[in-house]
Amino acid sequence: MIATLAFYLFAGLVILGAVATILSRNPVHSVLWLILAFFNAAGLFVLLGAEFLAMILVIVYVGAVAVLFLFVVMMLDVDFARLRAGFAKYLPLGVGLAVVLLTELLLVLGGGSFGVSAPAASHAPVVAGMTNTQALGSLIYTRYVFIFQAAGMVLLTAMVGAIVLTHRQRPGLRRQSMGAQTERTPATAVSTVHAPSGEGVTL
Repeated sequence: MIATLAFYLFAGLVILGAVATILSRNPVHSVLWLILAFFNAAGLFVLLGAEFLAMILVIVYVGAVAVLFLFVVMMLDVDFARLRAGFAKYLPLGVGLAVVLLTELLLVLGGGSFGVSAPAASHAPVVAGMTNTQALGSLIYTRYVFIFQAAGMVLLTAMVGAIVLTHRQRPGLRRQSMGAQTERTPATAVSTVHAPSGEGVTL
């Protein structure tokens, strides 16, 4: 009974946080609602017995990604009014995709009523003598090791692409020259100026 109530509480807060993340006009509030959704999704993982995934969700997504989003939104001067200008233009496409996704979910959940054989509910077997973290690591580094490595390569490629896009040449942008800084000597960095009394100094 308590587990059922906790499930509905966490699930309802996840949906509330997701909807508020999209509909909130203030981007900082959107990130805070997203953090709330992540915390409650971690609670759902705990109810499923996947405590490792719950801690990873809190540490990685809440502690790193969401906080990074928050600092980026607060530090960068992003014109969100301009970003929302095309919302009405793509609204029909978004509604169409939402209808398709909802139809697919209904077909999966209620396959019997549509004349489609619904997939049987199955759970991963619990290995005796192994914790949830050990069982997950055993699967990742044995059966799914190549998929795991491929996902790592995709993330590495995305990281390199983000760095390349960030460091592209922009007109009028002053960059730091590490070579010029390390090659400076006291003779070139310091100059002695003899200023007459009562007169200013022109640098």
